[in-house]
This record gives sequence, structure tokens and C-alpha cells, in this order.
Amino acid sequence: MENTKENGGKDSFLTKLQSKWKLKSIFQVVLVLIVFALTGLTTVTVKVWIYNFFNLSDNMSLIGRIGFFILITLPTYQTLLLLYGFVFGQFSFFWQKEKLMLARIKSAFSKN
Repeated sequence: MENTKENGGKDSFLTKLQSKWKLKSIFQVVLVLIVFALTGLTTVTVKVWIYNFFNLSDNMSLIGRIGFFILITLPTYQTLLLLYGFVFGQFSFFWQKEKLMLARIKSAFSKN
């Protein structure tokens, strides 16, 4: 992943992501980006269904929206991320990210 003279010493965006995420190929980077995109789109769709199911409106208070996000939307997103990661063969990548996120949440609430 070194800078080469062929590209003027500049790595592409995908190459930088490959290095940062420690993935084996650009194809894997593309799959991860597809998983993120599909998860976001699906979460927005599911959120609308859940809003309608519980008869919630977009005019909810800020506290209500934050609470809804924490209790419903965030876990839905994380679950869908793992599901799509599995479908696209990138489960281990997303599982590692999930474990890091859960550890950070746990440390934020634990006493030092």
C-alpha cells in the first residue's frame, strides 16, 4: 500500500480505506461500502414502518426522537449491519466493529 510514482504518490480513496480497515482487497472495501449503504437505506425504511406501527409522528419532541433512536433505530441498524455483512461475506469485519462499539459503550457506563 505504498505510495507509488505511477499514481503521483497519491493513494486512492479505496486504497486508503483498505489500509485503514485492514482489508485484503479493494473488492472487499467495495463490499463493505455496499453493506453500509444497504444498511442505511433499510434502516430508514424500517424506521418509517416502526413509526407507523407505533403511531408515532415526526412531530415528536426532541427527547422522544432521541429515545426512539437509542431504543429502536440504533439496535435495528446494528442488527442489519451484521445481517448484510453475513450476506456479503463480510461478517467478521462487521462483528469486530460491533465488539469495539459495545466495548466503548460499556466503558462509558462503567466506573473507573
